[in-house]
Amino acid sequence: MEDPSSATKRSKRKRDRKPKESPASPNRSSPSPPPASDPVPAVGGRRSRKSRRHEAPADADASRPVSPPRRGELKPVVNGGDAMAVVEAVPASWEEVVRVVPCMDAVVKVFCVHTEPNFSLPWQRKRQYSSSSSGFIIGGRRVLTNAHSVEHYTQVKLKKRGSDTKYLATVLAIGTECDIALLTVSDDEFWEGVSPVEFGTLPALQDAVTVVGYPIGGDTISVTSGVVSRIEILSYVHGSTELLGLQIDAAINSGNSGGPAFNDRGKCVGIAFQSLKHEDAENIGYVIPTPVIKHFIRDYEKSGEYTGFPILGIEWQKMENPDLRKAMGMKPDQKGVRVRRVEPTAPESGCLQPSDIILSFDGVDITNDGTVPFRHGERIGFSYLVSQKYTGEKALVKVLRNSKVHEFKIRLATHKRLIAAHVKGRPPSYYIVAGFVFAAVSVPYLRSEYGKDYEYDAPVKLLVKHLHSMAESPDEQLVVVSQVLVADINIGYEDIVNTQVLAFNGQPVKNLKNLVTMVENCKDEFLKFDLEYDQIVVLETETAKAATQDILTTHCIPSAMSDDLKT
Repeated sequence: MEDPSSATKRSKRKRDRKPKESPASPNRSSPSPPPASDPVPAVGGRRSRKSRRHEAPADADASRPVSPPRRGELKPVVNGGDAMAVVEAVPASWEEVVRVVPCMDAVVKVFCVHTEPNFSLPWQRKRQYSSSSSGFIIGGRRVLTNAHSVEHYTQVKLKKRGSDTKYLATVLAIGTECDIALLTVSDDEFWEGVSPVEFGTLPALQDAVTVVGYPIGGDTISVTSGVVSRIEILSYVHGSTELLGLQIDAAINSGNSGGPAFNDRGKCVGIAFQSLKHEDAENIGYVIPTPVIKHFIRDYEKSGEYTGFPILGIEWQKMENPDLRKAMGMKPDQKGVRVRRVEPTAPESGCLQPSDIILSFDGVDITNDGTVPFRHGERIGFSYLVSQKYTGEKALVKVLRNSKVHEFKIRLATHKRLIAAHVKGRPPSYYIVAGFVFAAVSVPYLRSEYGKDYEYDAPVKLLVKHLHSMAESPDEQLVVVSQVLVADINIGYEDIVNTQVLAFNGQPVKNLKNLVTMVENCKDEFLKFDLEYDQIVVLETETAKAATQDILTTHCIPSAMSDDLKT
């Protein structure tokens, strides 16, 4: 089977929010379990590691009542009236089996109405649409689901299992990077008779997992089972970041997003959030593990809002080549990674330098391939250590510089990208003068302009800046002429589309607000914009400003600039 890292070049992990309008498609699911059985029914499903299926005798009495088995006793279990399964490993008491079942009642269906911004026409929004997904109740009268399930929400409602009532929910926090959202419901009736889900520890490879949710294929709760196939740093599609994740072989379909993944003890070990759709891959689903979930919850509890996962603001290179290590002055017993570049806006820029060798992070040695010990027989990328910290915390970093070892206490912060990965619910900024629509480039903007395959279809220069350029200041933006609204004053400029603005009247353009200030306060005879590819745009100042209002009226645009640029 092809490795996901290589498969993503020709495919993408799909987010699993289920639109209401989507046609029903088959889903490997099972009905809700009977009170006296394991939460994952074995009807036509995957074998458990602790049980063995046997064909029932032809004269088996499927209607015979089943008494709770004693520990270690083999008992037939009625399974759909047609076959029986023999339970080999029975818990210490029958109550332990029953205690697993109430976790199912804590799984809720999430209904959301979305109104997305229109990045191509930033003065308006797109038509609203509805979707459904899954969530589950945790302690403190709160509900967890995926961030993409409530992205650009207008209204969120929750419905409990077996209920016909939808309750209005309030969004407390949205963790875009980790794809987790925290909700609550003010109606006391919603919380009656429901026990919150308890979190378990990080599972091991081959541990059984059960994904519960409301995917396509039906309206009632659905259960799919599998095992943990892989534990590593994964690419979070919605978050455009990399965090710890679980790969499982249980089916995760559209609508499963936000649903819990339980272990065989009924404890939640993760949140279903994405799957790999590829012609060479089958049943590859991904789960947000408990360390990431707990980090999100504690972050919210500490600060009252989501502050994000900190990063080490560097680009690094492996040191596996012996000649490279020798040239960098490393001793035979020293291991680490080489710093290629340091983010100018990162706190690390004050102490780390290019060609530094990072030997350890917070006392944990880093090897030449950039990994650190994880669990017995496992290693993981050292970015995992960084992601376990909280924004504003400090970490001890040991580096080798000019054959000497130095130690630095570094304050960790979130990532400031030149091209933002998210707008975090804010409407897009824009500015219009003489029909020229100026906008700041972001990943949602690129996706709006070039579709979901923007990484292949967008102009090369924009992609290079997106992938490799670093912001020189915290407020730096990439400003472009998004389009030209045709009018008499801009004849000859109509074909300018998504072209970067480098300078205005000889002054560099730092961000969109900086451009607005310079244009609005301009007293020169002409407005001169220097664009990339050595293009220039020249407009007579008074005529351009006078023509702007007529163009706005013609195109039914309420204002020449977005509200955030007016202050």
